[in-house]
Amino acid sequence: MVLPVAPLITIAVPSFNQDRYLADALESIFNQSLPVEIFVADGGSTDNTLAILKKWQDRLTGWRSGPDNGQAAAVNEAISHGTAPFVCWLNSDDTYLENGLKILLSFLQSHPEVPFAYGRTWNTDEHGHPTKPYWTGKFSEWHLMQRCLISQPATLIRREAWEGVGGLDESLQFSMDYDLWWKILRHSGPPVFIPKFVATNRIHAQTKTASQRYQHHAESMAVVKKYAGEVPLKWHLAWPWSVWFRSKINKQKA
Repeated sequence: MVLPVAPLITIAVPSFNQDRYLADALESIFNQSLPVEIFVADGGSTDNTLAILKKWQDRLTGWRSGPDNGQAAAVNEAISHGTAPFVCWLNSDDTYLENGLKILLSFLQSHPEVPFAYGRTWNTDEHGHPTKPYWTGKFSEWHLMQRCLISQPATLIRREAWEGVGGLDESLQFSMDYDLWWKILRHSGPPVFIPKFVATNRIHAQTKTASQRYQHHAESMAVVKKYAGEVPLKWHLAWPWSVWFRSKINKQKA
């Protein structure tokens, strides 16, 4: 008799009307060849999402589709259903690269004092073609004050660190990941950067970051002030480019 292997990672997949990307995200998880438990929290999609979930439901630990209280709440809900010692979430328009999770998991298993690890991410266009790397590097609090140097799809977190800070702040709509890095830093200590590409981050006009730049920038500045006590000058200098100019470019492309 072969006993089932206990899952090592709980993976939350929040989704809403992302049928053109969802299958790629799920397949990238399956291709990790790791014992994982996958929970998809769909916000009540009206596209072909349900057909995709039903196709893959034998490989999913659980899924649901219906109205929820936003992305952060969906991720918290999905992770709460799991029991694995490590947790992460993959937005339905992002993917893991081959062995991406194995790289992060191997490091955390051999460094039990580290609360979470993060690697490198390729930004891609809407078709999944790499465009440029996400700007990241070795961790320091100073760098975290200047910008969110941690790419969310390239992270793996110990469950005890996640639960120690109560997961994501459900009152946030854009910078819940940035807030989480600060919370874990204050509660459990700093993360460690693994200089290898482990995931992709799809950039397209429908993302919240691209379509609501003003709100995203303002919320990120509030997060910095909350944990660092001040907002570095860089955030104010970057406002015209990050909010006005890039929003104008996105409208021209739409």
